[in-house]
Amino acid sequence: MLKILGSVLILLAGGGMGITMAGYYARRPQELRSLQAALKMLETEITYTATPLPEALGRVAERAGPRVALLFNRAREELMSPAGCTAREAWEEALKAFYPTSALAPSDLAVLRQLGPALGISSMEDQSKHLRLAMEQLGREMAQAEEKASRYVKLWNYLGFLGGLALILMLY
Repeated sequence: MLKILGSVLILLAGGGMGITMAGYYARRPQELRSLQAALKMLETEITYTATPLPEALGRVAERAGPRVALLFNRAREELMSPAGCTAREAWEEALKAFYPTSALAPSDLAVLRQLGPALGISSMEDQSKHLRLAMEQLGREMAQAEEKASRYVKLWNYLGFLGGLALILMLY
């Protein structure tokens, strides 16, 4: 009876690990898509309505996906803090808080970091160009992430359960 219970626990643990890894690969393209949409909204707020940056970040956070809204809310909070900081510093702090909980790769973070120096200090036209460039780069990253997801999601699902099964066979 204990062997069966142990076997079931090992199988479930292996499967859980596989599902967790598969979830990472499946979540990354979704987050990149949400980021692209949020950056498009930010471009619209800055370019067409000439909204001040803190207010624009807040509006984007209200309309963006829940995971991406954290980034824009944090950037807005940093800009509005009594200590005061530049848009670049606020964006960097928001990225530091957002990145560990996201499924983004270091290359995605690099694209977002390049956006910080252009926010709030350059002209509307220049900010728009930087936002479009970031969206284009995120689009390329998204295509790679979708290709990886199509390859690795099933692999990790199967690998988790089969790894657990192999461990059970080795132990008994």
